[in-house]
Amino acid sequence: MIFQVALEALQKEIPPTAPVVAALDDTLLPKSGRKTPGVAYRRDPLGPPFRVNFIGAQRFIQLSAALFTQTKAAPARMVPLDFRHAPTPKKPRPKAPAAEWDLYRQQKKEMNLSLVGAQCIRDLRHNMDQNPNTKNRNLVVNVDGSYTNKTVLKNLPHQTTLIGRLRKDAKLYYPPQDSPPRGRKRLYGPQAPTPEQLRQDPHTPYQTITAWAAGKIHHFKVKSLGPLKWPKAGGNMVFRLVVIAPLAYRLTKKAPLLYRQPAYLACSDPNLPLDDFIQSYLWRWEIELNFRDEKTILGAGQAQVRTQASVMTVPALIVAAYALLLIAARRAFGPAELMTDSFPSPFWRHSKLKRPSTQKLINHLRAEMWGPSLGLDNFSHFVKHIPKSPNLKIWKPDLKSAILYAIN
Repeated sequence: MIFQVALEALQKEIPPTAPVVAALDDTLLPKSGRKTPGVAYRRDPLGPPFRVNFIGAQRFIQLSAALFTQTKAAPARMVPLDFRHAPTPKKPRPKAPAAEWDLYRQQKKEMNLSLVGAQCIRDLRHNMDQNPNTKNRNLVVNVDGSYTNKTVLKNLPHQTTLIGRLRKDAKLYYPPQDSPPRGRKRLYGPQAPTPEQLRQDPHTPYQTITAWAAGKIHHFKVKSLGPLKWPKAGGNMVFRLVVIAPLAYRLTKKAPLLYRQPAYLACSDPNLPLDDFIQSYLWRWEIELNFRDEKTILGAGQAQVRTQASVMTVPALIVAAYALLLIAARRAFGPAELMTDSFPSPFWRHSKLKRPSTQKLINHLRAEMWGPSLGLDNFSHFVKHIPKSPNLKIWKPDLKSAILYAIN
């Protein structure tokens, strides 16, 4: 219910004719108690690539929507709209009855990440259809390679476009030009080049697309091919292939030129404009910032709860409060989020970010709530310098400053 309030507030902040651009991904909340519902050994995503580490953790799937002012070459902030517990079923003992093993196999299929992710997309589309202000908007969902599969693509609801990553050696086909007079209708035509072959093809020119990424505007070189068909997505699915050339960078001014990895993307809507295609996918990175803020700043997954209901709802409540905080900041400070510095930042913080961080928003909220109780209308008189006296034991800081800066 709270996430529906966030959806209603978000659609009022984006352009009236723009689609709802969302991102879907899963994350782990580490837990030490093995008897907590949903806790199991899972692969540690922060482990080194040469050694697989395992941690005890709960698994959640999050769906976030972009808060933007325009769809072309503009920044956006992702706002969570769903945070769903996706546990794996408990494996029965080897000598358990056959009925328990059959139930385990059935639950294992039902709790698959792709199925739960597809259900999140359908629920969001259903909530949009129930609202007269969003039922006519298109939904664009950006996913990584683990969700670009048959399970998700075949369960897409109406007015929904999926953008995901592909393998560089994916086997693709052109649509059939004609059907035989007899026999079964053809689903696939001649074989198309793989994404890697398209990138290396000298006869296919690059196009330059301007998009916002990493805090500034970049110029991306892309190649596009479509319509195409992918057997793993089914014979009725037609999509568009886009290859983004790797970006060049230098570690220092005199360092040699290095290149990042290319990106191979597939879109279930071949008619989606290429500018919107690239920009919407680049906004997907913001969901990783959501995970960082939710787990390190807000403490999602740190509550000492043990029951099945609390394990599912407490992290979701924290994420929902985080979503409302982001929307409130947009309404309070405007689309540019030019935050007034009523609460001075510490001198050791030299941030060049143009938009306020989550920690700064929380500090501003605390200052507004606690200021009247402390008898403060503004914070310009806060202690800014430590006295130069070598004996710090006789220095008594301002109590009001210490209370607010202690949590900064």
